[in-house]
Amino acid sequence: MKHLTEIVRKILPIISSVALTFFLGVPGWAYEEIPVSNGGTITGTITLAGGSPRPMAFNLATIPDAVYCGRISTGTGWRIVEDFLVAPNNGLKDVVVVLKGVKQGKPFILPKVSIEAKDCDFYPFINVLRDRDEIEVINMDPVEHDIQGYETARVRGARVLFNRPLPMNPFHQVLGLMNGHQHLPGTPMVESIHLQKERDLFVMQCGFHPYMFSWGVVVKNPYYAITNLDGKFEINDIPPGTYTLSAWHAGMKQYIGQEITILPGQTVSVDLAYQAPQGRRSVHEMHDNPHFGLEVLGEGVEIVPSLRLQKPL
Repeated sequence: MKHLTEIVRKILPIISSVALTFFLGVPGWAYEEIPVSNGGTITGTITLAGGSPRPMAFNLATIPDAVYCGRISTGTGWRIVEDFLVAPNNGLKDVVVVLKGVKQGKPFILPKVSIEAKDCDFYPFINVLRDRDEIEVINMDPVEHDIQGYETARVRGARVLFNRPLPMNPFHQVLGLMNGHQHLPGTPMVESIHLQKERDLFVMQCGFHPYMFSWGVVVKNPYYAITNLDGKFEINDIPPGTYTLSAWHAGMKQYIGQEITILPGQTVSVDLAYQAPQGRRSVHEMHDNPHFGLEVLGEGVEIVPSLRLQKPL
C-alpha cells in the first residue's frame, strides 16, 4: 500500500500537467495569435438618439473635501458626473466596441491600465484589459481617496473585488492648494482583476467622493476600440469570418450590436445607436435642499469652480 501511494504521488503531477496542456490546447479555450494577411476593417459611429439624459449630481456640502473638489463643479455646490459626452452629430464618446467570437488573429497585446485620481476624478473613465491583468491607481490629489472595485452583473448583482485606501503624496503642501498647486503622485495601488465566469465588467468608485467613477471592460481578443469625441471607431486586421460586433457604454449598462461578416481585405461600415434613457437615472439629482445648503460649510466658506465650471444639461 505504501508503495502504491508513493507511485500515485509521483505520477499525479505528470497527469495534471498533461491534462492542463490538453485542455488549453483545445480550440476555443484560448485566443491564438497568428499572422493576418489581407485582413478586414470595421469603421463606424455610435450615436445617442433622444438627446442627452439627465445627469447624476452630488451635493458637495455633504461630501469630504467640498472646497478642493468643488474646483470642478456647477458653482452652486453640485458636482456632475459627466458620463454622457455627446457630440453635435449625436456621436457618443467612450463607448467600448468589441468584436466577439474571434478565436485567432493579430497579437493580443494591451497597454497597461494606469488610472490617475486627479482633481477628484478618475482618468481615464474607460479602460480595456484582459482577465487577471493588473491595474495601477495613483493619487495625484492633496486629499485621500478610498478605492472600491466591484465586478458588475445585471442579474446576480455586484461582487467586491477590492477596497483599499489611496494615500496622497506626503509632500503635498496644505497651504495654497486652491491657487494652482502642483499634482504629486502618491504610492501606487496595484490590483489584479479576476472576474467570475461570463462576467466582463467592473467599476471603480471612491468611497469618499462617490462621483468618481472609472469603468473596465475585460476582452477576450484584441479586436476592440473606444469611440472618440465624435463617437467614431475603427477595428482593423480582422481575419475573415462571421462575428458579433457589440458596443457598451457605462451610462447605458447594456450591450447593443449585430452580427457581421468580414471578407478578405474588406472595409465594412457599421453604425449603431443607443436610445437615451429617460427620466430619473439615479437618486442623485440636482434639487434644492434647505438641510444641505452651502451654509453648512460655515461662514465665509465657498465652493468656487476655479478649475472648470460644469453646466447642467
